[in-house]
Amino acid sequence: MRSLPLPLALTARLTPVAVLACAGWALTSGPTAPPAPAGHQAAASKAPAKAASAAPSPGGAQRTYTTAPAPCAAVPAATVKSLVPGAGPAGKEIPSTDTGLRRTCSWNALKGYDYRWLDVSYEIGASEQEATQEYRQRVAEKSGGGPVPGLGDSAYSVVNLTTEDGQQTREGVVLVRVANALVVVTYNGSDFESRKAPATDEINKGAIKAARSAVAALGRG
Repeated sequence: MRSLPLPLALTARLTPVAVLACAGWALTSGPTAPPAPAGHQAAASKAPAKAASAAPSPGGAQRTYTTAPAPCAAVPAATVKSLVPGAGPAGKEIPSTDTGLRRTCSWNALKGYDYRWLDVSYEIGASEQEATQEYRQRVAEKSGGGPVPGLGDSAYSVVNLTTEDGQQTREGVVLVRVANALVVVTYNGSDFESRKAPATDEINKGAIKAARSAVAALGRG
Protein backbone atom coordinates (compact mmCIF):
# COMPACT_ATOMS: atom_id res chain seq x y z
CA MET A 1 0.00 0.00 0.00
CA ARG A 2 1.57 3.31 -1.09
CA SER A 3 1.24 6.14 1.41
CA LEU A 4 1.54 8.87 -1.26
CA PRO A 5 -0.20 9.31 -4.65
CA LEU A 6 2.01 7.92 -7.41
CA PRO A 7 3.27 11.27 -8.85
CA LEU A 8 4.28 12.57 -5.43
CA ALA A 9 5.96 9.30 -4.49
CA LEU A 10 7.98 9.25 -7.68
CA THR A 11 8.95 12.89 -7.23
CA ALA A 12 10.21 12.18 -3.73
CA ARG A 13 12.23 9.20 -4.92
CA LEU A 14 13.63 10.87 -8.04
CA THR A 15 15.05 13.90 -6.23
CA PRO A 16 18.21 12.26 -4.77
CA VAL A 17 18.84 10.36 -8.01
CA ALA A 18 18.54 13.48 -10.15
CA VAL A 19 21.04 15.29 -7.93
CA LEU A 20 23.46 12.37 -8.10
CA ALA A 21 23.05 11.92 -11.86
CA CYS A 22 23.59 15.61 -12.62
CA ALA A 23 26.83 15.39 -10.71
CA GLY A 24 27.94 12.53 -12.94
CA TRP A 25 28.81 14.74 -15.94
CA ALA A 26 30.63 17.35 -13.80
CA LEU A 27 33.48 14.99 -12.93
CA THR A 28 36.11 17.71 -12.75
CA SER A 29 34.70 19.22 -9.57
CA GLY A 30 33.04 16.11 -8.13
CA PRO A 31 34.00 14.59 -4.76
CA THR A 32 36.06 11.45 -4.44
CA ALA A 33 33.88 8.40 -4.94
CA PRO A 34 33.49 5.80 -2.16
CA PRO A 35 35.06 2.34 -2.64
CA ALA A 36 33.38 0.21 -5.26
CA PRO A 37 31.26 -2.78 -4.18
CA ALA A 38 32.67 -6.28 -4.36
CA GLY A 39 32.37 -8.08 -7.63
CA HIS A 40 33.21 -5.16 -9.89
CA GLN A 41 35.03 -6.28 -13.01
CA ALA A 42 36.28 -4.28 -15.99
CA ALA A 43 35.44 -5.90 -19.32
CA ALA A 44 38.26 -6.40 -21.80
CA SER A 45 37.99 -5.32 -25.42
CA LYS A 46 38.60 -7.70 -28.31
CA ALA A 47 40.24 -4.97 -30.40
CA PRO A 48 41.87 -1.64 -29.53
CA ALA A 49 40.04 1.57 -30.42
CA LYS A 50 41.35 3.63 -33.35
CA ALA A 51 41.68 7.40 -33.56
CA ALA A 52 41.45 7.81 -37.33
CA SER A 53 40.77 11.53 -37.49
CA ALA A 54 43.55 12.69 -35.21
CA ALA A 55 46.02 15.04 -36.88
CA PRO A 56 49.78 14.88 -36.21
CA SER A 57 51.23 17.58 -33.98
CA PRO A 58 54.21 19.67 -35.16
CA GLY A 59 57.13 17.34 -35.72
CA GLY A 60 54.82 14.28 -36.01
CA ALA A 61 55.55 13.13 -32.45
CA GLN A 62 51.90 12.49 -31.55
CA ARG A 63 48.40 12.71 -32.95
CA THR A 64 46.29 15.55 -31.57
CA TYR A 65 42.56 16.26 -31.52
CA THR A 66 41.66 19.92 -31.90
CA THR A 67 37.89 19.91 -31.31
CA ALA A 68 35.34 17.80 -29.42
CA PRO A 69 32.92 15.80 -31.61
CA ALA A 70 29.14 16.04 -31.26
CA PRO A 71 28.42 13.90 -28.16
CA CYS A 72 24.74 13.31 -28.88
CA ALA A 73 25.72 11.52 -32.10
CA ALA A 74 28.31 9.37 -30.32
CA VAL A 75 26.04 6.55 -29.12
CA PRO A 76 23.97 4.58 -31.66
CA ALA A 77 20.20 4.69 -31.24
CA ALA A 78 20.07 0.94 -30.55
CA THR A 79 22.58 1.32 -27.71
CA VAL A 80 20.66 4.23 -26.20
CA LYS A 81 17.47 2.16 -26.37
CA SER A 82 19.08 -0.77 -24.56
CA LEU A 83 20.82 1.28 -21.88
CA VAL A 84 18.13 3.95 -21.28
CA PRO A 85 14.73 2.42 -22.14
CA GLY A 86 12.20 5.10 -22.96
CA ALA A 87 14.76 7.81 -23.79
CA GLY A 88 14.81 9.52 -27.17
CA PRO A 89 17.93 8.69 -29.23
CA ALA A 90 18.76 12.35 -29.81
CA GLY A 91 19.77 13.07 -26.19
CA LYS A 92 20.25 16.54 -24.75
CA GLU A 93 23.53 18.43 -25.00
CA ILE A 94 24.63 20.19 -21.80
CA PRO A 95 25.59 23.87 -22.25
CA SER A 96 29.36 24.45 -22.25
CA THR A 97 31.49 27.56 -22.02
CA ASP A 98 33.70 26.23 -24.83
CA THR A 99 32.09 23.64 -27.09
CA GLY A 100 35.33 23.26 -29.02
CA LEU A 101 37.07 21.80 -25.97
CA ARG A 102 34.29 20.23 -23.88
CA ARG A 103 30.93 18.78 -24.90
CA THR A 104 28.52 16.54 -22.99
CA CYS A 105 25.28 14.80 -23.94
CA SER A 106 22.76 13.22 -21.55
CA TRP A 107 20.00 10.67 -21.92
CA ASN A 108 17.62 9.84 -19.06
CA ALA A 109 14.23 8.22 -18.73
CA LEU A 110 11.84 6.59 -16.28
CA LYS A 111 10.14 3.51 -17.72
CA GLY A 112 7.67 2.11 -15.25
CA TYR A 113 9.66 2.28 -12.03
CA ASP A 114 13.10 1.81 -13.63
CA TYR A 115 15.22 4.94 -13.99
CA ARG A 116 18.38 5.21 -16.10
CA TRP A 117 20.78 8.07 -16.80
CA LEU A 118 23.65 8.13 -19.33
CA ASP A 119 26.22 10.88 -19.92
CA VAL A 120 28.92 11.00 -22.61
CA SER A 121 31.50 13.76 -22.35
CA TYR A 122 34.48 14.79 -24.47
CA GLU A 123 37.31 16.97 -23.20
CA ILE A 124 40.17 18.11 -25.45
CA GLY A 125 43.48 18.91 -23.79
CA ALA A 126 46.24 21.16 -25.11
CA SER A 127 48.60 18.19 -25.31
CA GLU A 128 48.82 14.48 -24.69
CA GLN A 129 50.83 15.19 -21.55
CA GLU A 130 48.08 17.42 -20.18
CA ALA A 131 45.39 14.83 -20.94
CA THR A 132 47.48 12.09 -19.34
CA GLN A 133 47.93 14.13 -16.17
CA GLU A 134 44.20 14.87 -15.98
CA TYR A 135 43.35 11.22 -16.60
CA ARG A 136 45.65 10.02 -13.82
CA GLN A 137 44.25 12.59 -11.39
CA ARG A 138 40.67 11.50 -12.01
CA VAL A 139 41.53 7.82 -11.73
CA ALA A 140 43.14 8.56 -8.35
CA GLU A 141 39.94 10.33 -7.24
CA LYS A 142 37.75 7.39 -8.36
CA SER A 143 39.41 4.67 -6.31
CA GLY A 144 38.18 1.09 -6.20
CA GLY A 145 37.87 0.38 -9.93
CA GLY A 146 40.15 -1.20 -12.50
CA PRO A 147 41.60 -0.85 -16.00
CA VAL A 148 39.69 -1.63 -19.20
CA PRO A 149 42.25 -3.25 -21.52
CA GLY A 150 42.17 -2.45 -25.23
CA LEU A 151 40.09 0.73 -24.97
CA GLY A 152 41.85 3.92 -26.10
CA ASP A 153 45.39 4.58 -24.88
CA SER A 154 44.28 4.17 -21.25
CA ALA A 155 40.89 3.29 -19.78
CA TYR A 156 39.49 2.79 -16.28
CA SER A 157 36.06 1.87 -14.93
CA VAL A 158 34.55 2.01 -11.47
CA VAL A 159 31.08 1.23 -10.07
CA ASN A 160 29.69 2.54 -6.79
CA LEU A 161 26.48 2.05 -4.83
CA THR A 162 24.84 4.84 -2.84
CA THR A 163 21.72 4.82 -0.67
CA GLU A 164 19.63 7.92 -0.01
CA ASP A 165 16.49 7.68 2.18
CA GLY A 166 16.38 3.94 1.58
CA GLN A 167 16.65 4.28 -2.21
CA GLN A 168 19.66 2.61 -3.82
CA THR A 169 21.43 4.01 -6.90
CA ARG A 170 24.31 2.28 -8.66
CA GLU A 171 26.61 4.39 -10.84
CA GLY A 172 29.37 3.39 -13.24
CA VAL A 173 32.04 5.75 -14.55
CA VAL A 174 34.42 4.99 -17.42
CA LEU A 175 37.40 7.26 -18.11
CA VAL A 176 39.25 6.88 -21.41
CA ARG A 177 42.26 8.77 -22.75
CA VAL A 178 42.98 8.81 -26.48
CA ALA A 179 46.01 10.98 -27.33
CA ASN A 180 45.09 14.45 -25.97
CA ALA A 181 41.37 13.70 -25.59
CA LEU A 182 39.43 12.42 -22.59
CA VAL A 183 36.16 10.51 -22.93
CA VAL A 184 34.07 10.30 -19.76
CA VAL A 185 30.97 8.11 -19.55
CA THR A 186 28.63 8.03 -16.56
CA TYR A 187 25.79 5.50 -16.34
CA ASN A 188 23.49 4.96 -13.37
CA GLY A 189 20.15 3.49 -12.45
CA SER A 190 17.54 2.86 -9.76
CA ASP A 191 14.34 0.86 -9.32
CA PHE A 192 11.77 3.02 -7.54
CA GLU A 193 9.41 0.16 -6.78
CA SER A 194 11.85 -2.25 -5.13
CA ARG A 195 14.10 0.66 -4.04
CA LYS A 196 17.03 -1.47 -5.16
CA ALA A 197 19.74 -0.66 -7.70
CA PRO A 198 20.62 -2.58 -10.87
CA ALA A 199 23.38 -5.19 -10.58
CA THR A 200 27.00 -4.05 -10.65
CA ASP A 201 27.70 -6.08 -13.79
CA GLU A 202 24.77 -4.50 -15.67
CA ILE A 203 25.91 -0.97 -14.90
CA ASN A 204 29.59 -1.67 -15.53
CA LYS A 205 29.02 -3.38 -18.88
CA GLY A 206 26.57 -0.68 -19.95
CA ALA A 207 29.02 2.11 -19.19
CA ILE A 208 31.83 0.34 -21.05
CA LYS A 209 29.57 -0.34 -24.05
CA ALA A 210 28.73 3.36 -24.29
CA ALA A 211 32.41 4.27 -23.87
CA ARG A 212 33.41 2.07 -26.82
CA SER A 213 30.88 3.87 -29.02
CA ALA A 214 32.08 7.25 -27.77
CA VAL A 215 35.74 6.44 -28.52
CA ALA A 216 34.79 5.22 -32.00
CA ALA A 217 32.94 8.52 -32.60
CA LEU A 218 36.05 10.42 -31.55
CA GLY A 219 37.94 8.57 -34.26
CA ARG A 220 35.31 9.54 -36.85
CA GLY A 221 35.83 13.17 -35.88
